[in-house]
Amino acid sequence: MTEEEANSLTIARRADARCDEFEHAFAVGLPRSIESFLVGLNADDRKTLLIELMGIEVDIRRSRHGRPVISDYLTRFPELSVEQIADILENAQLGEDALVGRKLHIYQCVSLVGAGAMGRVYLALHDDLQRHCALKVLSPRRGTCDAEYVARFLHEGQAAASLIHPNIVTLHAVGQMAGTHFLEMEYIPGRSLQQLIREEGPLPADRALRLTTMVADGLAAAHRAGIVHRDVKPDNVMVTSTGIAKIGDFGLAKRLLPTGGSSLDNVICGTPNYMAPELFQGKDASPASDVYALGLCLFQMLIGKLPWHEASLAQLARSGRKESVPDIRDLRPELSLELAECVTLLTAPNPNDRPVDAVAASVLLHAVLGSERDLESLLIEAFSNDPSVTWVCHGEKYCVTRRLPGNRQHQVFLEATQHAANERILLLYAICCRATPSFYEQALLQNAVVLHGSLAIREIDGHKMFVMINAYPRSTVAPEEIRRSVLEIASHADQVEHHLTGQDHN
Repeated sequence: MTEEEANSLTIARRADARCDEFEHAFAVGLPRSIESFLVGLNADDRKTLLIELMGIEVDIRRSRHGRPVISDYLTRFPELSVEQIADILENAQLGEDALVGRKLHIYQCVSLVGAGAMGRVYLALHDDLQRHCALKVLSPRRGTCDAEYVARFLHEGQAAASLIHPNIVTLHAVGQMAGTHFLEMEYIPGRSLQQLIREEGPLPADRALRLTTMVADGLAAAHRAGIVHRDVKPDNVMVTSTGIAKIGDFGLAKRLLPTGGSSLDNVICGTPNYMAPELFQGKDASPASDVYALGLCLFQMLIGKLPWHEASLAQLARSGRKESVPDIRDLRPELSLELAECVTLLTAPNPNDRPVDAVAASVLLHAVLGSERDLESLLIEAFSNDPSVTWVCHGEKYCVTRRLPGNRQHQVFLEATQHAANERILLLYAICCRATPSFYEQALLQNAVVLHGSLAIREIDGHKMFVMINAYPRSTVAPEEIRRSVLEIASHADQVEHHLTGQDHN
């Protein structure tokens, strides 16, 4: 890169950082004037930033039914000519009346379905294939003022088009027509995750987990392909009418800058309130920073809001986001410990303490999702129609009693190990008798003919006991597996007890 190109890029980066702060101030209801952002800038920086900020302000004013005119800005910014202001107003105008009902390339734009700082999304009809699609059109202001952004838009759009996954919004094409850049994407009827949270508030734990797990599965496919999303947030997740979550906007994240500084100018990546702490230190975005944003999405689904909401990008940069997120159980005590641990892991301030990527995050989330179904409900489904089986709960352990022929009965204990959620095991065991050495040979002979589970020695209340035991991953165990194990372990343990002792104590 030449020195001139490097200087140009530095100016553009400074402008982009101020634009982020300017837009965020409007979003949180604390708007600031363009003039306040221009104080102390040199001529080059001032002009570049002024053009960007004017375009944003015009977009915002029009979205609120305002009618900005040239004279508004000619008085405020005399250094710009009438022609320059007119160009800015024309380039900023990408309202609903600009494309709805008109044709762009081979797409007939039907209606406006969404808008953001980068551009607008239209429901469109593909003329050749006669199918509906979502057409994302890059803001002409971005296309005119930011050649580097356009290059990233096209390059990463092409990379995202290679991602085919049920939890990723499929990207069909990237192109341009008469200087207007666009993406053709799968059209998904439904709501964004942000809309869902706004309309429904905090979600039930199992629903929030299912949605987060689906997003993690989509992100995992991207991470396997070497693509970091960099802008994971509820606005970029669509939820279909059948409850399927699909993450989109790959390649449309904001600039990722080289490392080497911690000033505000060197911190531009993603949407500020979802940025991982290391990004405020000028470090590169990574799969782990995507995982952090995913964890914040889960927090927001469970609590209904983010754990913080600073008013400006400068505040975010100063705080560095070093603190841990609040414990969700302090805010919703009914939530499980496993779920709270999961949120804490995903949002750990130190990236080395998080799952390394969405592949690992997906494994964790699937495990917690499985463990969210409590043992009581699994037992009810397994034995609701079997009067020979009853159970009682003792803290974290269940004692299941099965009545057997000959007026005998046997107890089977169910308990989960204390490993991490994705490694937790459900143990099912029934006590046979004391493990005395004189029984060892006969016990081994019995073990050879057991078809389900195995005979082992386990210390119980300070005594070594023969137990019939089986185990399943806690996150995926099914009611039918529990039913079969309880019935067979109880039967086998009773047979072993009777064979070795002739008694019926257990």
